[in-house]
Amino acid sequence: MIPVFSHLLFFLLSIFFSLSFTDGTQLIVVNNCKESIWPGILGSAGHPSPQDGGFHLNCNEQVVLDVPEKWSGRIWGRQGCCFDENGRGSCFTGDCAGLLHCRGTGGKPPATVVEMTLGTSTSALHYYDVSLVDGFNLPVSMVPVGGGVGCGIAGCEVDLNVCCPSALEVKRGNKVVGCKSACLAAKSDKYCCTGDYATPKTCKPTVFAKLFKAICPRAYSYAYDDSSSLRTCRAPRYVITFCPPK
Repeated sequence: MIPVFSHLLFFLLSIFFSLSFTDGTQLIVVNNCKESIWPGILGSAGHPSPQDGGFHLNCNEQVVLDVPEKWSGRIWGRQGCCFDENGRGSCFTGDCAGLLHCRGTGGKPPATVVEMTLGTSTSALHYYDVSLVDGFNLPVSMVPVGGGVGCGIAGCEVDLNVCCPSALEVKRGNKVVGCKSACLAAKSDKYCCTGDYATPKTCKPTVFAKLFKAICPRAYSYAYDDSSSLRTCRAPRYVITFCPPK
């Protein structure tokens, strides 16, 4: 039997030596969950959405995405999806207008979102985070490969569904498949950091945001949670893992 360390070493070496180099950045999207997921991808305004905005990943499967320099966008996981031969259907969480390929459509919350801006016109730095602002559906992490000292891990590696307050639960049958944010549940300016609460001074974390933060300290828990959640780096590639090992 090959030791677990050998599998990890082989995986890391394959990332360093097997992948071709590009002018942009490589995103290695990994499904470590016990069931299939359907990642959705949405480029920010003016940026393309790789893989036509969505694809399927079996358990223990991975896909390498090459994105251009200064690419900006978001990735989230969809679960419990069923699509026909024309790519139409639905998902329990993260659904994008009932399409396999989201094609410019964002995911329906609650969904755990990985956000990134991989360089700007004024800075070569990459900015990235894992956000619970739209709620939670799947654990996920974003880990830089290379990039040097100071590059951090963004993530919510714990399944928040098991400790989601009943008022925020999204269920499929008797199973909790998602956990709403306070904003999504209450739809008020106070909880959504909008209107009179649209500044860091007036918008404060709710008791639910504090709960999420205590469990997932490396993720955004509310709109102005920048200081402890936003990561910076300049790595050639990143590994985005759904249901990362604890």
